[in-house]
Amino acid sequence: MPKNKKRNTAHRGGGGGGGSGAAAATETTAGGQHRNIQPFSDEDASIETMSHCSGYSDPSSFAEDGPEVLDEEGTQEDLEYKLKGFIDLTLDKSAKTRQAALEGLRSALASKLLSEFLLERRMTLTDSIERCLKKGKSDEQRAAAALASVLCVQLGPGIESEEVLKTLGPVLKKIICDGTASIQARQTCATCFGVCCFVATDDITELYAALDCLESLFSKAGLKEKDALVLGSGPSSGLPVSALLAWALLLTICPASELKKRLETHFHKLPSLLSSDDVNMRIAAGETLALLLELARGMESDFLYEDMESLTEMLRALATDGNKHRAKVDKRKQRSVFRDVLRAVEDRDFPTETVKFGPERMYIDCWVKKHTYDTFKEVLGSGLQYHLQANEFLRHVFELGPPVMLDAATLKTMKISRFERHLYNSAAFKARTKARSKCRDKRADVGEFF
Repeated sequence: MPKNKKRNTAHRGGGGGGGSGAAAATETTAGGQHRNIQPFSDEDASIETMSHCSGYSDPSSFAEDGPEVLDEEGTQEDLEYKLKGFIDLTLDKSAKTRQAALEGLRSALASKLLSEFLLERRMTLTDSIERCLKKGKSDEQRAAAALASVLCVQLGPGIESEEVLKTLGPVLKKIICDGTASIQARQTCATCFGVCCFVATDDITELYAALDCLESLFSKAGLKEKDALVLGSGPSSGLPVSALLAWALLLTICPASELKKRLETHFHKLPSLLSSDDVNMRIAAGETLALLLELARGMESDFLYEDMESLTEMLRALATDGNKHRAKVDKRKQRSVFRDVLRAVEDRDFPTETVKFGPERMYIDCWVKKHTYDTFKEVLGSGLQYHLQANEFLRHVFELGPPVMLDAATLKTMKISRFERHLYNSAAFKARTKARSKCRDKRADVGEFF
């Protein structure tokens, strides 16, 4: 897993493209007259936008139909036409329409590479995201932050994504640190901030500032009720979890000297998070400890935590947790994770996982790669497999080499039709049901137990 990402060295210049300060717009009514369109916000009368309700009345339909429909029945022009409509709708008067447009754009960008389309409209889209983050409420802010993450992944490292982060970074940090903002919005913005910094940060001081910001959100998470942040199992617990995971992601690209400094400051604080009432925080803390140990041992092979015996006992207790007050699903998930964490701490071992995408496969054989993969899976969802095949930035991160070029005939032979997939699933279901029925048959021979 590479610690240093390649960077474009092109000189920074003034970005061109469409800005948000458009002239006052008008809309033609059925009688041929024109009427003024209301601005995006009453608080910002300088922003006047058009509301394209016809032709793009349901932006969320893209997420429902999915890009497969466009691949099979439409053209690239159809997709771009629809996305232009979504970009226009991010300026609509209706918050629900703006949110649906943001979600439609995120779904499209997570499912297809649209580099040229985005380069032409990068500034316009960035301005729209910025306005939605500043003026929108919780759900709209979450949709805008999710879109910003995918936009940076699409652009990859370079001056374009650096400009996106330069514009959106301060807004994201403001929301993350705003105690009056929605917890869900702050949580999504923390993840977005970590991903955008991972992709785009070229200035080492900006990377350190991002780490400081994220540390402030989880460093007090293990304190008692009398302190500022109480970490229970409510909605507020999601924010320190997201901050911790984003912080761990950025540590994987830190220089060795800074990494050592951060480990000395924070490693001994993380075991206290293992006692959290929230299963997600316990798991996040356990996986982060395993990742930090892996990084520390990569710098010093004989690295040994001073209170390793106590830490091992805590991990073993969580790996065999039988607390009756906890949900069965949570206990099962926790035990599975902490068995792997315990192996990492005691035996320096990692259970290798295989990820298949197209004709290729990738082996996840360390905690750094696992954490990076899990992060981008959260951002891209089911579109991650496509991006692993075609996105040069992600292929560089996971050391997959240049994209594998396949001709149309090969791709067609690899693709299984929906009908064939349905038949296969039906046959597998019947076989599985039959096998289980035999095991559950009360008439089975059980005499040897008597």
